[in-house]
Amino acid sequence: MTTATTTTGTRAVKGSVGSAHTRVEGRDKVTGAARYAGEIPFAELAHGWLALSTVARGRIRSVDTAPVLAMPGVLAVLHHENAPRVDTDYVGLLGTPDPTAAVFQHDRVPHMGWPVALVVAETSEQAREAAEALVVHYEQEPHDVAFSADRPDAYPLDNFGPAVTQKGDLETGLAASAVVVDAEYTTPEEHHNPMEPHAATALWDGGRLEVVDSNQGTFWVASEIANMFSLDPASVRVRSEHVGGGFGSKGLRAHQVAAVMAATVLQRPVRVIMTRRQMFSLTGYRSPTTQRVRLGADADGRLRALDHSSLSLTSTVHEFIEACAAPARVMYDADAHHTANRLVRLDVPTPTFMRAPGEAPGSFALESALDELAEKCGIDPIELRVRNEPERGPVSGLPFSSRNLLACFREGARRFGWADRDPRPGLRRDGRWLLGTGTAAASFGAGAGPSTAAVTAEADGTFTVRVNAADIGTGARTALTLVAADALETTPDQIRVHIGDSDLGPAMIAGGSTGTRSWSWAVMIAAGELRERLALNTGIPPEGITVRSDTTAAIGALSRKERHSFGAQFAEVAVDPATGEVRVRRMLGIFAAGRIVNPLTARSQLVGGMTWGISMALHEEAVRDRATGGHYGADLAGYHVASHADVPHIEADWVDDVDPDDPVGIKGIGEVGIVGAAAAVANAVWHATGVRHRNLPIRPDRVLTAGGHA
Repeated sequence: MTTATTTTGTRAVKGSVGSAHTRVEGRDKVTGAARYAGEIPFAELAHGWLALSTVARGRIRSVDTAPVLAMPGVLAVLHHENAPRVDTDYVGLLGTPDPTAAVFQHDRVPHMGWPVALVVAETSEQAREAAEALVVHYEQEPHDVAFSADRPDAYPLDNFGPAVTQKGDLETGLAASAVVVDAEYTTPEEHHNPMEPHAATALWDGGRLEVVDSNQGTFWVASEIANMFSLDPASVRVRSEHVGGGFGSKGLRAHQVAAVMAATVLQRPVRVIMTRRQMFSLTGYRSPTTQRVRLGADADGRLRALDHSSLSLTSTVHEFIEACAAPARVMYDADAHHTANRLVRLDVPTPTFMRAPGEAPGSFALESALDELAEKCGIDPIELRVRNEPERGPVSGLPFSSRNLLACFREGARRFGWADRDPRPGLRRDGRWLLGTGTAAASFGAGAGPSTAAVTAEADGTFTVRVNAADIGTGARTALTLVAADALETTPDQIRVHIGDSDLGPAMIAGGSTGTRSWSWAVMIAAGELRERLALNTGIPPEGITVRSDTTAAIGALSRKERHSFGAQFAEVAVDPATGEVRVRRMLGIFAAGRIVNPLTARSQLVGGMTWGISMALHEEAVRDRATGGHYGADLAGYHVASHADVPHIEADWVDDVDPDDPVGIKGIGEVGIVGAAAAVANAVWHATGVRHRNLPIRPDRVLTAGGHA
């Protein structure tokens, strides 16, 4: 550890935080020593396989269990007539849970792929064969999966913010504007597809339920299971040591509940792993959206009117809204400022949080519209954003804790070579390729959730940190090791961090770009108190000295300011007008995302988000068959994502941007990397061809249908 120490407010800043550090669990992962939820061995382990509905709406008339129960190795078939009853009338940590998780409680089928049974057998192969042989008879009903902008049954929904915000006279503001943009943008249904499928093993041990799972918060999942099964929370333990990706999908799902049911009935461990195809129905996804953006500006590009209205879908059993108007509430102000998020219920699975929910599709529409406005005004797209930089939150009215967006654009423009850009579209060529560059802004909220931590000074001079964090591939273990090392004035090799166990106590989930910030805050408080204790002790007893913390009271002050991470995205694309192929040649993202704890893993997170933005812009699109209500190609063969060949040279970097009210200075980086990326690519495609693409993904057929270039 370096010895240099500086002071930022009341924070002692030392050499571990901010230095590149390889993952502390990296060797275990690359050698196979790290065990994931689906591969941890248990004695007497049985295997469950979910059977899903083959109709999109209706009722189950009967389940032919007798032939399946006679098959080799089959132990049980759970369905709505014999499964344990659960409580679905409760409010969990994130509100009312999706009833899809409360499996086998009734005969209703609200969408294709609804869980109708669990077949349990001695081996996974036997369970799968039996589940695929299970015959379920349905009373089928007409279904509706048609999503469109003109749905008369759409309605506003207050969820994680108001459905509608408005100030000023919008129509008057638009009428008085010298330049107006009025455009509709659409994004398709998109899916998480984490590398590690959803997997859980449930078992009873001495009257206590244990679930070994892959999730984004063990305390969260343990609380949900305790509520659902009416158990004493202390009698439920959930462990999730290693997680191979989550992106918002790994909360309480059907497989965990089914595994608990089967373990309860059979009184032996039961493991349930979803297939990739089942994940398309049961683990959530990003709703398709239709968004209308209206911008009115003076001739110099200053906004007088802004209207961002969004429509998304949800299931008939649970309300989840993709709040696409959220970016407009933070990014740009106008005298007339209106935003709205509306919803329509269809016979489809419930969407869920997916990396940068709301902001990712919302920024595509808003930042594309800003580019169109810049073109109409004859103003450089970056200069347009400079002229519309707000002093306070446009809707909240709160001051920004820090807002270094313009610093991101300045640094990004310098490194990308933006000053040499000819703004006229369709002029640059490289052989048969048309070349173009585009830019867009990014933002994502920087909050924190209550967390607890325990830090122990061991007799051997090392320290043990226990905090119920979830490392979903982000490098959280390593970040917490660095934070603890500095807080305890030692080196990272003297720190042992234990995470992913509900017995460690309440903690924020890995979601909303709040995880590392929330857990680090708890570790900092505990470590500070421990240092005070150690200063008063002449020695450490064999059991060590432990201090516990709770940040519930400490984080209250965060609500007094508008807190966001920001970024500037830049993209260069090449378009083949003969084939419609679009290739991203290079991308640059410059971010203002608080203090960066570990540059090595932080850069990976930002590059990963930007890569997903390329995928969003050019590839990803889940298509639902209106006749059956199910997907075409619900697997990684039919659902296209960006592969290595599609990923160009991507750079991610950051500017200084420390949150003064956070003990470490953290904001959050997990999601801001994808925000604005798709818009930057789309704006670059316009610059290359002179044709606007307002519907994602920008497939070759859409490029060809749009015609030539200006």
